[in-house]
Amino acid sequence: MKEDFYDILGISKGATAAEIKKAYRKKAIEFHPDKNPGDSSAEEKFKKAAEAYEVLSDPNKKARYDQYGHQAFEGGGGFGGGGRGGMNMDDIFSQFGDIFGGGGGGFGGFGGGGGRRTVKGSNLRVRIKLTLEEIANGVEKKIKVKRKKVAAGTTYSTCSTCNGSGQVTRIQNTILGRMQTSAPCTTCGGSGQMIDKKPSNADANGMLSTEETVSIKIPAGVVDGMQLKVTGKGNDAPGNGIAGDLLVAIEELPHESLSREGDNLHYDLYVSYSDAALGSSKEIDTVTGKVRIKIEPGVQSGKILRLRSKGIPSINGYGTGDLLVHVNVWTPKTLTKEQKEFFEKMSADEHFQPKPESEDKSFFEKVKDMFS
Repeated sequence: MKEDFYDILGISKGATAAEIKKAYRKKAIEFHPDKNPGDSSAEEKFKKAAEAYEVLSDPNKKARYDQYGHQAFEGGGGFGGGGRGGMNMDDIFSQFGDIFGGGGGGFGGFGGGGGRRTVKGSNLRVRIKLTLEEIANGVEKKIKVKRKKVAAGTTYSTCSTCNGSGQVTRIQNTILGRMQTSAPCTTCGGSGQMIDKKPSNADANGMLSTEETVSIKIPAGVVDGMQLKVTGKGNDAPGNGIAGDLLVAIEELPHESLSREGDNLHYDLYVSYSDAALGSSKEIDTVTGKVRIKIEPGVQSGKILRLRSKGIPSINGYGTGDLLVHVNVWTPKTLTKEQKEFFEKMSADEHFQPKPESEDKSFFEKVKDMFS
């Protein structure tokens, strides 16, 4: 089971943005590979801290993580099996270098002090429509994705202007003294590399548009609007860069007879006067197939029957929701002469007079029970 992000940084769930940043900086300095040469355990902790900070420092990602845990970002790859998935040390410093008080790593080595910069390709986004049955059971989807890949035969060389760093540093004399500024290299576009040769059908960056079939494993319990990440299935980056990610947005399709509320499902069951008075059995839909339920004689309209664990599995593994069957006694709108005579005759009968009992709860009590 993956370690909790808050535990990795040693902070509480209510930590502020400043506290999160401070905690990450402390962990990153403590486990920095340059301070712990050859220590694979320290490097792994360094990567875990970067993974935790990437999520908790982003308000949208943090909100999804607080609600759904690690599975909010998993599916066909997520963050990867362990640590930072497809992100290497260069990538960590390219995103979080400012944490150390400067563009580089603060210690030399990875991504700082004129070292070669690793570029990440752009992300791709797709939307996948899922039925309620697919959401309840989990599903593997195969989709075709158009992504850019480095063309075979393309070679690159180090940019002579920035020496592969992707950044150009300038020193200016100002009234406040000498000031140093850094900006992306205009010669190589910030990639740190230039094309030596490329096929005639490749673009200016040596890339080709390809179509690839990607398999995406979607866990049970996802919700509409949730975004999953498939690592490394975005566009390639020029040179020796790493590929971007494929971001998968979930869209829940409406069901013909079931409606969803969190992990619970609702079903409206309509029964006739005779079925309500005499009792019967009815076949209803669930996300795992049809089931038959028993209607007791004398059932009242508004009665809620709860089918345990017939709802949607929790995305966090906290069990399965229920299916709530709402019984509605259907009142006929037109009657024959004989039927009218029957009801007129029965209108004075004591068995047809409303006599609510203690178990016949009011509408407001039923609503209260649903949310408790």
